[in-house]
Amino acid sequence: MSDNGGTRGLKPKHQRLVLVSLALVALIGASLLAVWGLRSQANYFYLPDQLVASPPPAGQAIRLGGMVAEGSIQTMGDGITIAFIVTDQKEARVPVMFSGILPDLFVENSGVVAEGALDAKGVFQAENLLAKHDENYVPKELQEMSEHQAAKMAEETTLGLD
Repeated sequence: MSDNGGTRGLKPKHQRLVLVSLALVALIGASLLAVWGLRSQANYFYLPDQLVASPPPAGQAIRLGGMVAEGSIQTMGDGITIAFIVTDQKEARVPVMFSGILPDLFVENSGVVAEGALDAKGVFQAENLLAKHDENYVPKELQEMSEHQAAKMAEETTLGLD
C-alpha cells in the first residue's frame, strides 16, 4: 500500500484545487499582515484648517501643508531650532517646531510641507521640511543669465537626451 503524502484518494484535479486554495489563503494572509504592519507608517496629509478642526492622535506621523505666516519665523536660543506658524491664509494657524537645516526656499509667505507629528501640547514637531516654490521660480544658476542665454543652455543640455 503506497502513501502519496496524505492525499490518498484525491484525484489530481482535486489536489490542484487544494493547492491553489492554500496558495490563495497564504497570499491573502501575507497581504493582511503587510497592511497591518505598515498601518503606522502611513503619512496622512492635513491642511491647517483640517488639523485644527480634527487633530490626529499625538505622535501619529502626518504631513502638514500650508503657507509660512508672515513674521512668524523665530530662531530659538540653540541656533538650530526654528519655530514658525503654518497657515491656510484664513483663520487656521498651526505652530511648528523644527530642528535642522532649513531648505533654501524656506521663507515667509511661501509654501511648506512639514513631515512630523503633533505633540501633547498641540505643537507640530517637524522632522523634515519641504519648501515649495511658486511658478515663477528660477534656479540661482539662471538668475543672472539673459533669457537668450538660459534658452541656449537648456537647448545644449537637452541635445544629449535624444
